[in-house]
Amino acid sequence: MATIFTKIAKGEIPSFKCAEDKDFYAFLDISPLAEGHTLVIPKNLEDDYVFNLPPDVYDGLWAFARKVALAIGKAVPCKRVGVAVLGMEVPHTHIHLVPLQSEADLDFRRKRPQVSDERKAEIAAAILKAYESL
Repeated sequence: MATIFTKIAKGEIPSFKCAEDKDFYAFLDISPLAEGHTLVIPKNLEDDYVFNLPPDVYDGLWAFARKVALAIGKAVPCKRVGVAVLGMEVPHTHIHLVPLQSEADLDFRRKRPQVSDERKAEIAAAILKAYESL
């Protein structure tokens, strides 16, 4: 049975796409820590633990995430883009890329901001545009 992230990458479940190539997909988190909080996933492999990925997929995922993080930094005002790999919520490897103003912004226990779908669409479009310009 496909994970929710596989269904998102296949377009079976709507998402706010930030970037995509043949192997990887990036989209806004539905419960973001900050505006622009993006998830990066492998499209064709559902392993739930990043360190179980084959070396080529692991390396490709991080290279893709780097480019997405650079795009987020151009599109979303922030001091830095933080990275977290938890993998506890969905059994599909994913990297969290979070625009940060301070280290506290990467606290997954804190109250999440409410971001409208209209605003999410604007942010995703800005990140995608920045990604495509890299």
